[in-house]
This record gives sequence, structure tokens and C-alpha cells, in this order.
Amino acid sequence: MLREEAEERLRALAGDHATLRDDQWTAIKSLVLDRRRTLVVQRTGWGKSAVYFIATALLRELGEGPTVIISPLLALMRNQIAAAERAGIHAVSVNSVNPGEWEKIYGQVAEGLVDVLLVSPERLNNPEFRDQVLPELAESAGLVVVDEAHCISDWGHDFRPDYRRLRTLLEELPPGVPVLATTATANARVTRDVAEQLGDALVLRGPLERDSLRLSVVTPGGPEKRLAWLATALKELPGSGIIYTLTVAAASEIAAYLRDQGFPVVAYSGQTEPSERLAAEDDLLANRVKALVATSALGMGFDKPDLGFVVHVGAPPSPVAYYQQVGRAGRGVARAEVVLLPGTEDRDIWAYFGSLAFPPENQVRAALAALGDQTLSTAALESRVDLSRTRLEMMLKVLDVDGAVRRVKGGWEATGEEWAYDADRYKRVAAERTAEQEAMLAYLTTDGCREMFLRRHLDDDTATPCGRCDNCTGAWWDAGVAETAVKSAHDRLVRPGVDLDPRRQWPTGLDDLKGRIKPELSAGTGRALGRLTDIGWGTRLRELLAGPDQDVPDDVFGAVVEVLKTWGWEQRPVAVVSVPSVSKPRLVRSLAERLAQIGRLSYLGELGYRNGTPGRQFNSNQRVQAIRATLAMPRELGAKIAEAQGPVLLVDDRSDTGWTLTLAAAQIRHAGAPVVLPLVLATAT
Repeated sequence: MLREEAEERLRALAGDHATLRDDQWTAIKSLVLDRRRTLVVQRTGWGKSAVYFIATALLRELGEGPTVIISPLLALMRNQIAAAERAGIHAVSVNSVNPGEWEKIYGQVAEGLVDVLLVSPERLNNPEFRDQVLPELAESAGLVVVDEAHCISDWGHDFRPDYRRLRTLLEELPPGVPVLATTATANARVTRDVAEQLGDALVLRGPLERDSLRLSVVTPGGPEKRLAWLATALKELPGSGIIYTLTVAAASEIAAYLRDQGFPVVAYSGQTEPSERLAAEDDLLANRVKALVATSALGMGFDKPDLGFVVHVGAPPSPVAYYQQVGRAGRGVARAEVVLLPGTEDRDIWAYFGSLAFPPENQVRAALAALGDQTLSTAALESRVDLSRTRLEMMLKVLDVDGAVRRVKGGWEATGEEWAYDADRYKRVAAERTAEQEAMLAYLTTDGCREMFLRRHLDDDTATPCGRCDNCTGAWWDAGVAETAVKSAHDRLVRPGVDLDPRRQWPTGLDDLKGRIKPELSAGTGRALGRLTDIGWGTRLRELLAGPDQDVPDDVFGAVVEVLKTWGWEQRPVAVVSVPSVSKPRLVRSLAERLAQIGRLSYLGELGYRNGTPGRQFNSNQRVQAIRATLAMPRELGAKIAEAQGPVLLVDDRSDTGWTLTLAAAQIRHAGAPVVLPLVLATAT
């Protein structure tokens, strides 16, 4: 009787011809009849959401409370709400986009008017939500669903500290409240870790075959050849799809080039405004664009059954992450093309993201000591601990779950509880990340079945040769590209010039510098030849900055001159000043001197250091303090600036945080320059 009702609910959700898979029914029965905790590891498109929507409908008929779904992405929430409506289930969400509706939604939940409440994991770590809303939800929930459950595990490719707060929710659930955790991308180790955190869980793991995907790897050559190949192949790729990039800068750059070539494409990243992201998703769903050029921000939960292709310009750092992203394609079509275009810069980008891992013990202990018995905001703590804001916030969330700190109104406080730094575990996780990267490199060169390679790395023992990939069929994409197409791509990529927006505000936590930077001391909008993450100038600049110190190469200097030609400043510079460089003094000085010579400007000299150099810091507060303590204006240089009576070009090799240029500009402005225009070879952002 119950299965018949479940089948009926499925047909309302997925169409008249839909029938439950055996494991779908097993999961539903486990939740509704046995009230068990259940982990479902099944391929993308298998129908995991059908399990919890059908279970929700059946439990609600039995008089149980609403289902609480922990969902990591706005795109995923939107798709789930639409799917719930098709099944006659009233679903609402609480997330960063709709804070004005939270109180109303909580009221509807309390009145029993809501069947499904979708909550972002970040809400679980909000003090008010954690202390006031979460206990009521835990008490009244009829079912708790953890979607994309691999995010719980720090062994996983997409670990999110906020997910660890789920331990608290699960511990506070009354006996008999079923829990469902779902994921499509968990190897055996992650599956064990998630199951252990769930408690006594039924694990339903199925084969991860995607019988519509045709996997290929193409290596046309350098960045301009990859871009030219992409523009050529895009004419042949079926339907609409997703072009994944590793960085925000690459997404913007590739989208701009493809639009120049006449393709309707849109860039999409975590920096895109929520309303624009929603519009872009709708355009792709309606096939109004050929592709979204996206970072991993477009991933989990985006559901377009007829997505015809996924192309990666740059390889993700693990086979698991890659298989998760390509799983967007081919859900409702017989064949979808999946192409990977690897680049030499991929490893550098992996290394950067790897540098954001959990900090070493001395930095963690420093943060705990800084908290002491007081409450500090993240910004105030940042002034005492040399970690970037992103890394500091991640560390605090982990410490919160571990019980060492607690998030409260106004910031963070130490609990005083004993806490142990699990160095061995962090070391093993780091080793696992390195192994995943090596596996991804092996995927590029394997002569075996590509799908089998990926499935084996997901510990899918049922994997056999797919018979569809380039290696199985011997049908490889032609990596050759017409010279005209390569030249067009090259011209777009080497188009020099990136704006450097000046810093407007001093970092919080400084004793004597607060609020806005005085206009009479601020820099003007500057220029960089390129970003280190660009697929155009990025490679050349990384090689230059990683190599030995040398005079500025002619090709780089020529490109910088082109940047100056197109600058469009209100008043032409009259002089050049350089920033003292520890690692590249010859490069910076030769660049400044040649610019002065070719532009018929006066090279006034360079700023100096006192009491040593500032070294390297990882957050703005620490960086400003270090530069202020060391950067100096030589008396002779100050006199020359005062005599110049015009705008000054401030030259350096690179800008990471922008604070060196900001403080150098302030000194030059104080010496009498009416305008300071920063010019660097490379910017990290």
C-alpha cells in the first residue's frame, strides 16, 4: 500500500512513466517506516531528491512535522523548490538573499503551513539561528535531509566547515526522527566518514556510470590555442552547455573572447550578483545562451536535463571534483560531450587554493590566545593573527564545531575547553589532496577508459570500460586549430591592461588609521599589465616573477607601453618613482627607467626601507602595520617630488593586497605630488 502511494507521488514529480528504483524504495521505506538514518551515494541524475520529496509527502500525511533540508547553494535551493511544487509540496528557503522574509517564514513553519524548509549551512553557525530557531526545528522536524553530504567530510573535495555544525543538529534530534544524507561524489573514505557522523546509518551505494557522457581530453597547446580550439569546437558542440574555468578572471576573459566571436555566452561566478546569477541560469535553462562560462559556483544542484556539453578550460584538482561537475551534462539526452582542455597553469592555481587549508598549530594557538576571555569580532581578531580573512573564518568555524570557540553576537569568544590540534589528521588530509592532484594529472595521459578511471577513483568497483570515451572509441577530437583563429585568440589574450582600483578604506583594528583614506593621500586608479590568474598574460608574468631577477624583457616592456597608450589619464605624468623591491630590484628599476626614457619623463628614484623590509603578511591589518614600520621616503627623493609639480607614475613589479602601493602613494602625495598613478606588471586579483 505504501509503495503504491510512493509510486503515485513519483509520477506527480517526474511524469506518468516514472517508476521507483529498488534503492529509491529501500531508502523511502527506511525513512518512513523504519525511521532510520540513511546515506544514499548515487550518481547524478539518479533521483536522490525524489527520495526525500516522496518521504516528505508520506511523513506529512502521517502527521509528522516539516522536512528540514540543508542545502549548500542558491541554485540548488531554487531547483528544489520548483521540484517540490510539482509534487504538491510547499517549500520555502532561508538564505542570504531573503533576510527580510526570515521571520515570516519561521512563523509559517511554526503554524504548520510549510512542508519543506531549505536552510543554507551558513545559517547553522549564526548565533541567533543556532540558539533560537535551531532547537525548535530539531524538536518539530519530521525529517532532516543533508544534501551534498560529502561537504561534511574534510576528506572530501568540497569540505565546508559550516556543515560540521550538523553534528549539533543531529545530536539534538528526538529519537525516531529519520535523517537522509545524499551525495553523488563520495569515495569510500568520505562515505565512511559521513556515515560515522550520521551514527547508525543504512548506506545505499550504487554504480556511478553515466551512460550518456562521452569523455575526452584535448591538448591544443598554449592559452591562445586552447581558446581558439574552444571557439571552433563550440560551433559543433550540441545544444547549450557549461564551460568551466578555475578562476573568476578566466571566466570573465573567456566569456569576453567568445562574445567577440559572436557566441551568446555569459560569465558566472561567486562574485556575480545573485539576481544576475539567477538570470544567467534561466537563460541557460531556456537555451537563450550557448553556454555559461562559470567557476565551480555553478555546480551542485543545477539541473538542466538536456545540457549538451561540459568543457573545462583547466583541470579541477581532483577526479572526484571533475566527475561531479561533468555530471551536469547528459541527464536527459542520449549523448553529451565532455571535454577537458588542461593548461600548464593548472598546478599553480591548485597550489594557491591549497594554501587556504587549515592553518598550522602555532597560528591556531595564537588566535585562541588573542581571544583570551574577551569577545572579538573577526576584523578585530584579524589585527592580532596573521591569516587572511577567508582562512581565519574557516579556522574559527572548525574551532566552533570542535568546542574551542563559540560564535556570539559581536564576534567570537573562547570557551576555555581543552582543544587538541590533530596534526596527523591534517597531514593526512593534505597528503590526500596531493594524491588527488596526481590522479588528475594521470587522467590527462591515461590510455585506458576515462570513465572507468574516474569511477575507480570514486571507489566504484562495478566500473568497466564505457565504450564511449575518446580512448575506448579511438575517436579523438582534432587538436589542430586554424592559424587565423589562433591569431585572433592571441590578440585578445595579449590585449594588455587591467584596472587597479585604489584602496578607499583603512583596515579595521588599527589604532590611528580608521575609516576612509583621506582623498589628499590616496592613489588614483592604476593599471596592471595583467592578472597572474589570466590565461593570457598570466602565464608569461608568472614565469617572469618566478625566474631570476633581470632587466624587463622587451615583449613585456612593449606591452606595458601599450597599456600607457590606452590609459586615458586626465593629466599626463611628469615623473616616475619606483617601489623598492627585495626579490626583483633589477626588474623594477629597469622598468621604471625605460618608461621614463621612452615617455620623456623624469626618473626621480625609488622609495626606501628602514629597519629592514616588511616581509610577507596574509591579512590587511598586519600588512599595513608592517609596511608603515619599514617603508620610507628618502629626503632627496621627497625634494625632487615637490619640484616635479605634476602627476607621478609609481612603478612596481606586482600588487597582491594593494597596501604597498597605497602607503607608497600616501608618502608621495604627502611630499607634494597632486596625483599618483600606480603601474605594475602583475596583480594577484
